[in-house]
Amino acid sequence: MAEEEDSPAEGFQCGCGGDAFADSGYYFCRVCNSRVEGITQTDDADEGLVNKDGGGGGLYNHHSKRRRLSARSKRNMVNISSLVWRRFMDEECSEEITAKKEPHEAIKTKEFSYDDYINEVRCRYVSGIQWMIQLQCEALVGNFNASPLICGVASAVWLRFLVTTEVFQDTWADETLTKSESPEQVGEPTRRNVHHDEPCNASGQRAVMVWFRRLREVIPLDHTLAISFLACHVAREAILPTDIVKWSVEGKLPYFGAHVEIVKRFNQPSLACPISPALMFRPSQPIPVQKLEAMAARIAKRIGLNLPPVNFYAVASRYLDQLSVPREKILPHACRIYEWSMPPDLWLSTNELRIPTRVCAMAILVVSIRILYNINGFGAWERSLCLSKGSSEIFTKSEGVQTSGFDSEELLQNLEAEYNEIEKPCEFTKDMTSYLRYCKDVVFAGAWSSSHSDQLEIEELNEKLWDSYQNAEEDLGTQGNTFNPKRSRSDDASDVSTQSATRSAKRQFREMGHERALQDRKNGNPSKEAAVRKLKSEMEDDRFCYIPPRINVKGSGYLQYTRKQDEGVLRYVAHADYYILLRSCAKVAGVDVRIMHIAVLGLERRLAWLEKRVDHCLHLTPPSISCDFCRGDTASH
Repeated sequence: MAEEEDSPAEGFQCGCGGDAFADSGYYFCRVCNSRVEGITQTDDADEGLVNKDGGGGGLYNHHSKRRRLSARSKRNMVNISSLVWRRFMDEECSEEITAKKEPHEAIKTKEFSYDDYINEVRCRYVSGIQWMIQLQCEALVGNFNASPLICGVASAVWLRFLVTTEVFQDTWADETLTKSESPEQVGEPTRRNVHHDEPCNASGQRAVMVWFRRLREVIPLDHTLAISFLACHVAREAILPTDIVKWSVEGKLPYFGAHVEIVKRFNQPSLACPISPALMFRPSQPIPVQKLEAMAARIAKRIGLNLPPVNFYAVASRYLDQLSVPREKILPHACRIYEWSMPPDLWLSTNELRIPTRVCAMAILVVSIRILYNINGFGAWERSLCLSKGSSEIFTKSEGVQTSGFDSEELLQNLEAEYNEIEKPCEFTKDMTSYLRYCKDVVFAGAWSSSHSDQLEIEELNEKLWDSYQNAEEDLGTQGNTFNPKRSRSDDASDVSTQSATRSAKRQFREMGHERALQDRKNGNPSKEAAVRKLKSEMEDDRFCYIPPRINVKGSGYLQYTRKQDEGVLRYVAHADYYILLRSCAKVAGVDVRIMHIAVLGLERRLAWLEKRVDHCLHLTPPSISCDFCRGDTASH
């Protein structure tokens, strides 16, 4: 009887898909560590043993007879925490777990060969990546007015890149398994308890997971964004890496939620590739902006694609509109500087530490604005403070300073006033409702999109919770506009204490403001001194040193700033007018002020070198003609 009795956990399957259990009295799933409720291993009682000496049999009581659990009841005993644990487990642990199978999927009706597993894993992963690129190109064309030309460019780039990966070579699968058996990659031996019919390597790892991890290394998910950006770059679109990253994070560009559409296109799960599409095509983190640009350059270099520089005219036009400066005045001058200098930083580079292309384009605009508006430290910003408050002009123009046809004071006033409005925040940061909708549509998109029997119930529960939240928010807003006469004493006491604290804070603020106003009034210009102190504080935060305006300057040439080393730290010196322009341009380009300043310094050095070389060539004396052909040509003329 004891030999015919099955083990309590035999034929049992956990909610996470695992059916290997520890046998320490209680049964724990080896995958999600959840305990199986209702099954306990115990020793046999004395009356259940056969008396071999006496020849008699054991005594059994029909009231205490053990009943065998059915397969259906065993599955229902699984703790629900195992299902939730599997859904939100991190990616490294989830790679070893396949999607939960329905009862009709647990039994395979077909035996697959070694080649079937290889082809299915490769084809599904490559098809999913190709669909992600297709969805991103469709979104760029439909939502962001990109040229339809990017679809053809992206397909050509993708196919040429796919050829270079050699994932469809006949020896690729065997070489991948051989490399996984190397001492550097082999970990603890894995017991083959579940997937008896699947191929594995020498250490017991499933070959399907080994191939999948190798595909993720050769063709990462972030390569889809790089190929989409590369297609926009080749098509001369004014779409920057900052746009690609921002749109992907906001969910406007299919990246984090693309696996939902990919699952629909697969139609049905594959038994030869039992990896969930959510695991295969769901990114874990956004890609950095600088890495995206370098990755696009590496892909172009790998496929032998000669890239053009960025479309300076389109990028500069867009930046000037964001800065709210007159484009028709600055853009022609900036284009002449671009055509004359042609900085190498306008080409994509594989070096992630190099100045980005968009920053180089913005540096050309900074130099152009400085030349046209004569922003060279003559106190234009300080004069704008005096003129805006109707005060007398304290900073007079220096002798010998040439006046340009542009109003620098008005320009700096507009840049300072619109500095906080340049960068628009993401839409999901506006309110709590937008953030919850963003989490539902992007962050947790397709979290329950598998073929579980409880999918409809979970979706209905989500809809009910969402409706209840919206109704509660509306009720809260209605109650906030009404007066409730029944209030407790604790509420009144808290209100009184809050009001007293507010009054004391206001009184201290008025006293401090009065003292500072008296001090500023003694100095002669209250608003200007406060603004200068505030600007100095902001410049110190960015490691910039404030320089007073230049007075009695004989020359009015272009002023070049340098960096100085103070106690082992590099500090930057700048006038207020240059800093106001620099920080606005840096915010539009999406970089730090110091990076923007370094790009401007590099462009200024290049322009100075070109000017020196041109001047040297103009003053060269022509050599004597030594060529017989040239001498004969000259004599004939």
